[in-house]
Amino acid sequence: ELEAATETDRYIAWPGQALSYMTGQREIEALRRLLEERDGDRFDLSAFHDEVLGHGTLPLATLRRELPKWVKPRDA
Repeated sequence: ELEAATETDRYIAWPGQALSYMTGQREIEALRRLLEERDGDRFDLSAFHDEVLGHGTLPLATLRRELPKWVKPRDA
């Protein structure tokens, strides 16, 4: 109950945070699916995470445009 109250207060005080969090999560998940489909068994989850996190805070449009160039499939 305390956790629910804390979360409710947070969303009241900072309403855009939850929306922006979910938007980013969905975009990153979509990019992961795209690269998994592109690379198949050679998809490198560690490289994906390194590239997503390694460039710091980026606009989603930049991440969407550049991430497929940065993430390379594992060697066969």
